[in-house]
Amino acid sequence: MTTYQEFIQQNEDRDGVRFSWNLWPSSRLEATRLVVPVSCLFTPLKERPDLPPVQYEPVLCSRANCKAQVDFRAKIWACNFCFQRNPFPPSYAGISEVNQPAELMPQFSTIEYIVQRGPTAPLIFLYVVDTCLEEEDLQALKESLQMSLSLLPPNALVGLITFGRMVQVHELSCEGIAKSYVFRGTKDLNSKQIQEMLGLTKPTAQGQPGRPAAPQDAASTCRFLQPVHRVDMNLTDLLGELQRDPWPVPQGKRPLRSTGVALSVAVGLLEGTFPNTGARVMLFIGGPPTQGPGMVVGDELKTPIRSWHDIQKDNARHLKKATKYYEALANRSAVNGHSIDIYACALDQTGLLEMKCLSNLTGGHIVMGDSFNTSLFKQTFQRVFSKDLNGDFRMAFGGVLEVKTSRELKVSGAIGPCVSLNAKGSCVSENEMGIGGTTQWKVCGLNPSTTLGLYFEVVNQHNAPIPQGGRGAIQFVTQYQHSNTQRRIRVTTIARNWADAQSQIQLIESSFDQEAAAVLMARLGVFRAESEEGPDVLRWLDRQLIRLCQKFGQFNKDDPTSFRLSESLSLYPQFMFHLRRSPFLQVFNNSPDESSYYRHHFVRQDLTQSLIMIQPILYSYSFYGPPEPVLLDSGSILPDKILLMDTFFQLVIYHGETIAQWRKAGYQDMAEYENFKQLLQAPLDDAQEILQTRFPMPRYVDTEHGGSQARFLLSKVNPSQTHNNLYAWGQETGAPILTDDVSLQVFMDHLKKLAVSSSA
Repeated sequence: MTTYQEFIQQNEDRDGVRFSWNLWPSSRLEATRLVVPVSCLFTPLKERPDLPPVQYEPVLCSRANCKAQVDFRAKIWACNFCFQRNPFPPSYAGISEVNQPAELMPQFSTIEYIVQRGPTAPLIFLYVVDTCLEEEDLQALKESLQMSLSLLPPNALVGLITFGRMVQVHELSCEGIAKSYVFRGTKDLNSKQIQEMLGLTKPTAQGQPGRPAAPQDAASTCRFLQPVHRVDMNLTDLLGELQRDPWPVPQGKRPLRSTGVALSVAVGLLEGTFPNTGARVMLFIGGPPTQGPGMVVGDELKTPIRSWHDIQKDNARHLKKATKYYEALANRSAVNGHSIDIYACALDQTGLLEMKCLSNLTGGHIVMGDSFNTSLFKQTFQRVFSKDLNGDFRMAFGGVLEVKTSRELKVSGAIGPCVSLNAKGSCVSENEMGIGGTTQWKVCGLNPSTTLGLYFEVVNQHNAPIPQGGRGAIQFVTQYQHSNTQRRIRVTTIARNWADAQSQIQLIESSFDQEAAAVLMARLGVFRAESEEGPDVLRWLDRQLIRLCQKFGQFNKDDPTSFRLSESLSLYPQFMFHLRRSPFLQVFNNSPDESSYYRHHFVRQDLTQSLIMIQPILYSYSFYGPPEPVLLDSGSILPDKILLMDTFFQLVIYHGETIAQWRKAGYQDMAEYENFKQLLQAPLDDAQEILQTRFPMPRYVDTEHGGSQARFLLSKVNPSQTHNNLYAWGQETGAPILTDDVSLQVFMDHLKKLAVSSSA
């Protein structure tokens, strides 16, 4: 008999699914009383080396698709979603109880089909490069771009647009003459105008609207997107010869940067050549857009770029107009299956707040750094092109996710790097959470860790009991273009038992996955934070937590000391405590660009990485034993220990006071202190392991007691000891934190008090 923990882990490993509840309440009323909705984290392209794709077409129900009941004698199967009875196609004539197709084997709850129909499309990469950079930065960026060409497959199509005050679309040909089309950076052009000015003919004129362009036709008519093998040398030389934007920048002014027009031209170019085909626009910027449509700040340096304070006071004059402009571009890209990456490297803000939708809606990456000449950017950019065991890129294009449910459930919405396809149907809930009102979403850019949060509503009525042993079913159908250019369909079908919440509440409670629930509720909070005031979001999260504790806590009325939570819920309050303090909900001390960057990554990472973001991991290294995980608490900061903290975005190595003094004295260089040298090296080796695999590469911070960068650690730990209670009796260990934030203990005391209150 497997425990729920093992069952949850098996499901995640096999299907990439983690549900908040693994037994589902059998009525709408009982489901709302559980506070946390029936929801799941789903990783559509979870890597499964043991799951080879099958080379035949999926068998579709005439109404839906299935986890089916099969009559082998009559060669008929019944759909679990709509109960339609369907005959098997002739290719299944030989099936029987002992000779079953893969779809009917329990281990194939996830199955992947290679679809043979339709033309294959090449991979398309369009570089959009800001030339208003410092010489050193531009040189480093050019080298990274030249390196990336060597990683692209020979038949991939590549294009180049550069911009500063003007926008240049470079014609890639083998004539040895550099040609480019120049656009004014202040004038907004629509797609048709751009295509006419570039002399593009539309290959879709002969085809059907909404169908992918025939790639060979598009390639032959487009001088701006050419196969790598044909223009490799030419483009390498062209990149090498790129110069800084020649327009002089007067004293006290910013360079004139036409980012909005450059993106508009990139989107229009792809719309005209490869509509409805997977493609990647890669935007590299070293500062904010300062002119033309989409400008974020003027060119006067004395006018600072907007801060959170300006936004709250409605003092950010370009914010709404710029955001609207980039949202329109993002939606146009998403419709055509084109994703947009943003690589923003500058010491000041670059306008990510306004531009975030470009990547959020299209499944593109956002990478933020100080300079293109840092290992953080160089290695992160290289990892975009990482390959799997078969030598294919770990990226997919033009994905469409469809969710089907059995009739007791409806789909409330999704939160992740997707846009709605407005596919209405019987299983669409009126109660929207996240991006709702549909059963299909476009996910233009996917990789093996891309994870969506999906929310459901139980619609079965309280007075219509589900038969004993009944099961609810959900099916996820992901269609996408693989990086080897194949079209594939991956289908994951899961089922869970129904339970009567009145008689089986303890069973439902034990099926609670507190880690998944914390991440799913956090995603809802982050989604709300985009449109609501910060304090309102915190109050909403607090209310949900109090209601959950009232529902499942064991206590005597008005007696906080009697409050207990079962093991399956015991960690949930501390996740909420750390979430409240996280940069996803707290904007204090973060710029609007930083907040946008953190939120972008939180709503697309898998469960493990999301939990690290909510509650960072802290490891302690000492002479007294091997490294061990310790509480994220100020009590863990001791003078004779080294701490390694992983927040996902930063890796912090912190040397305690005594260790720092010994290191300063150079004991590690003396032969008799070899063990001290090894102690100093151990966290460096562990940090290196994380630095080599994570995307995007985290910022690496090496600090010590009293160091200026120790703030990275001190701001994250639970302040169990502050300057206020430092001299309380019996508290001799740990480091005091200078803060007015409440500690986890105070938070829990308040939570217990509110949960047991008879007036609540």
